[in-house]
Amino acid sequence: MKVLECVPNISEGRDKKRLAEILASLDSFKTVKCLDVSSDEDHNRSVITLIGPPEEVPKAMLALALSAIERIDMRQHQGSHPRIGAVDVVPFIPIRNMEMTEAVEIAHVFGRTLGEKAGIPIYFYEEAALRPGRKNLADVRRGQYEGLVDKLKQPDGQPDAGVAVFKPTAGATIVGARPPLIAFNVNLRTRDKAVADAIARAVRYKTGGFKAVKAMGVELNEKGMVQVSMNLVNYRETPIHRVVETIRFEAARYGVAIAECELIGLMPIAALEEVTRFYLQIPGFSVDQLIETHLLS
Repeated sequence: MKVLECVPNISEGRDKKRLAEILASLDSFKTVKCLDVSSDEDHNRSVITLIGPPEEVPKAMLALALSAIERIDMRQHQGSHPRIGAVDVVPFIPIRNMEMTEAVEIAHVFGRTLGEKAGIPIYFYEEAALRPGRKNLADVRRGQYEGLVDKLKQPDGQPDAGVAVFKPTAGATIVGARPPLIAFNVNLRTRDKAVADAIARAVRYKTGGFKAVKAMGVELNEKGMVQVSMNLVNYRETPIHRVVETIRFEAARYGVAIAECELIGLMPIAALEEVTRFYLQIPGFSVDQLIETHLLS
């Protein structure tokens, strides 16, 4: 059986009633499971994990996207995480018995449909990118919602699908296809965002850090801390513990300690292999030694 995952990020992480209304749009899709909803008040963002048959997941995602666009007003949105629209990013991830090319085709069809039905600009990224400069999510989202009006006036800012019209309440949506990644944050016991920014530069690939890491510094006003917010795009190339220990080392240079780590959404069980080997000093540890692995198989 083919299995497709979709992990939409929507620009609502504070209003629980509104979020519940948006999620209710999934109720009629019985073969699509909502595995997780991770909401963050400082980011004012929710990361939703959907999984199911590839012919049904895009339908459920379309219902969710249209519901979110109807209920979220970007003119009132404030949050510490970069965003370009009410439905900020929609990645499709092939999980079982699927090729990436299939996920790309699904992303393209979904993006065109959403753009037409919602009347918003659609940009394609990662494996679904139609332009070389749009593969990286941060590059596509540069300027964010506030810069979208000017972006749409520029030749290189024209959308890949939908309409080149600014819809103030909805903004734009970025749609793509990619392998699984781990959204992982490290919170620091300081309010100094410059410290988080410096550490993010030290660990992210774009500024000389680990090849499979994207990172930025974020303020967490509710917690009175700052955060190194990351996407670990290949946990085999760059294991979680290696990034955490590097952040611990860099933070110590500023006299700052790690307060806690956060996992946003879900991650592959195999990502815990290296973590367990390192912290429990079990060099040969494998997920095959977990009872649940055999139950799932």
